[in-house]
Amino acid sequence: MIVRTTEEITSTERDVAGPGWRSKRIVLAGDGVGFSFHETTIEESTVHEFHYQHHIEAVWLTEGEGTLVDLERGVTYELGPGSMYLLDGNERHRLFARTRMRMLCVFNPPVSGQEVHDENGVYPLAVAAD
Repeated sequence: MIVRTTEEITSTERDVAGPGWRSKRIVLAGDGVGFSFHETTIEESTVHEFHYQHHIEAVWLTEGEGTLVDLERGVTYELGPGSMYLLDGNERHRLFARTRMRMLCVFNPPVSGQEVHDENGVYPLAVAAD
C-alpha cells in the first residue's frame, strides 16, 4: 500500500513547475502500478498548448474555470469545477485559465516524474527502470 500527501511532495523532486503551471506527481512509473496520478495547477490568465503524443490523459477539474480547445477538431469546451476531459486520441489541445485551475490528472502509460513539455507541448515516452 502507498499513502502520500501533497504536503509531503511539496518542494521535492515530485513537485515540478514550469511557466504558469505546477504538477505534484503523486503516483509515478516507478511505483509500478501502470499509471501516474498528478495534482496540477494552472495559473490565472495563462495559456498552454499540450500534445501528449505518447500518453492518454484524463483530467478532472476540481477548482477554477477555463476554456479547452481541441486543436485537432477546432472544438471549444468551457470548463468549471466537476468538468472532466479525456485525451483518448492524443489530441493536441490549448488550455486557457480564466481563474487559477486545480486538476487531478491520470496518465497512461505513467510518467517517470521529471518530464517537462518540449517545444511542441509533448512529454517524452519514458520507460520505468526495473
